[in-house]
Amino acid sequence: MTEIHSAWLPPEAFRAIGSRRVLVAGEGPLVETVREEVGRACAGFGGSLADGADLVLATWESLPDGARKVLDGAEPGGDEEFLIGRRGGVTVVAGGPAGVLYGLFHVVRMGERAFGADFAAEPHRPAMRRRMLDHWDNVDVHPVMGQVERGYAGGSIFWEEGGPRGDLERVRAYGRLLAAVGVNAVAVNNVNVHATEARLLTDRLGDVADLAGVLRPYGIKVHLSVTFAAPVVLGGLDTADPLDEDVRAWWAEATHRVYEAIPDFGGYLVKADSEGQPGPFAYGRTHADGANLLAGVLAPYGGVVHWRAFVYDHRQDWRDRSTDRARAACDHFAPLDGQFAENAILQVKHGPMDFQVREPVSPVIAAMPRTRLAVELQVTQEYTGQQRHVCYLAPMWREVLGFEPWGPGGRSVAGVAEELVAVSNVGADPYWTGHPLAQANLYAFGRLAWDPGLDPGEILDEWIGLTFPDVAERVREPLRTIMDGSWETYERYTAPLGVGFMVRPGHHYGPDVDGYEYTPWGTYHFADRDGVGVDRTRATGTGYTGQYPEPWSEVYESLERCPDELLLFFHHVPYGHVLKSGKTVIQHIYDTHFAGAEEVAALRPVWDGLAGLVDPALHARVGELLDEQLRSAREWRDQINTYFFRKSGVPDAHGRRIH
Repeated sequence: MTEIHSAWLPPEAFRAIGSRRVLVAGEGPLVETVREEVGRACAGFGGSLADGADLVLATWESLPDGARKVLDGAEPGGDEEFLIGRRGGVTVVAGGPAGVLYGLFHVVRMGERAFGADFAAEPHRPAMRRRMLDHWDNVDVHPVMGQVERGYAGGSIFWEEGGPRGDLERVRAYGRLLAAVGVNAVAVNNVNVHATEARLLTDRLGDVADLAGVLRPYGIKVHLSVTFAAPVVLGGLDTADPLDEDVRAWWAEATHRVYEAIPDFGGYLVKADSEGQPGPFAYGRTHADGANLLAGVLAPYGGVVHWRAFVYDHRQDWRDRSTDRARAACDHFAPLDGQFAENAILQVKHGPMDFQVREPVSPVIAAMPRTRLAVELQVTQEYTGQQRHVCYLAPMWREVLGFEPWGPGGRSVAGVAEELVAVSNVGADPYWTGHPLAQANLYAFGRLAWDPGLDPGEILDEWIGLTFPDVAERVREPLRTIMDGSWETYERYTAPLGVGFMVRPGHHYGPDVDGYEYTPWGTYHFADRDGVGVDRTRATGTGYTGQYPEPWSEVYESLERCPDELLLFFHHVPYGHVLKSGKTVIQHIYDTHFAGAEEVAALRPVWDGLAGLVDPALHARVGELLDEQLRSAREWRDQINTYFFRKSGVPDAHGRRIH
């Protein structure tokens, strides 16, 4: 297959618009994009661009008086907001230029419902100011991490073997898909900035400008990952001290050149003092000092710096149980609250560890009320099956975004964060995401970044309806059977009760219970003959529970009140400890791993039933991946159950085979 899959924007998804008379009114590149989309749809389905219209898509300033009446005097707010209403056989969408673009794709999602009964004007506005995808793409092929670090969908859509891809049509198609779900920012290179990638800031800036030009018509600003040591490695200075005047001058000049080339450049993304990346600690400075240096040079142009809070000791002594990687981000950053510049965004992973299948919400989110925060998710499935397993992540993300750090009735994570950021799962694979069904995760990220209150099941229904428009009603229930509970299924056959990791070191695919247990990475489970789990209590452990506000600090501290799904993250318990389900920990481990593998085995017959309904190549690809998922799930089941049987000596209560 050489043709690129259309994902959630196949031509058929535009039938409702393309079969009608549509007026597009307004000026500028975003409105021109709307005009092109409508023109293409009308050419395919017999409609027309016309003044007398069934659908009006217009900027507020260009909206005809008659269409304005449909909106009952309501007015849109910011540039990205839009209003939609219907009266007297006319559907009207009005907003700023970006709002009109997003409004067009809202009508695409609605389909024929947009042209049915009248409905009053509805405002639609994004909950998050910036909805951003970070690409961990390398320009050069890295000898260990390849073209895309933690990428499972082929090479980069931006870069290829040391330079830019010659044909940017794939990037254009990507921008279109992202605009359809409201994503408005993309970082185009890896946060681990290597030698070639560092030069994107200087002599290779033209390559970044080319990408910005392709994405601009879709309302997407380009951001660039930069190395903190750029003044040294690129500028020839002998220091990158953020308080040094020569360093400030170098960054100011470099940033000026960036904005000359890309006037709407979004800003910088920085990983510093983390996993070997350089940072301000080398000069006795704080992360606020480092972030504010870049914020200062970006501010005159309206740019922002995203400063990652993923800072921890990756050379930890496994013998030392007092050191806790989970504590690190809060220990480093909470004392700096209020010291970051207005245009410095602290980018915080949603959990305290590293995108595990189950983690508590990071305490940093509640600890920094005077700092602008972006919550970081991972759409690429580094620890959730690497796009070889079906694992629909929207339920996890919805749970994170709805979590209330100060207890029931308080503000949620979505109410605290100003931005939602995620590591992209896209590559040069014809299906974009390696596993065709993993497209749903990319779609869901955009939709939840726009509206964190959306129901994951409804998002999945949207994706199915758009991606398989001709057969949506016939494939909907089978796909929901396969995907709806897939996150929980994956959790059942992998690391139990929130303990995390247990993966093969390095590539992180497949089980290896002790793979990281005696390494310096701080990812331990402390299983012995008597029990398992990490004691993070204040009373007897690392004190991590104290980083949360009440009531969660007390809930997590308490063995009785701690949620079972996070029990081993917060407590070291005997294998005979009884969970709220009435099962012991060891029996829960056995039962869930047998159940998870059985659930995966049941998926292939469901998918086989869709033969003839979906594209044969797509059907074959998913079938092969489901076979691999079953093989892997059985391997996880057998290794986890055997490991804990041998550790504990406790047999399975149901007499099932454990090796």
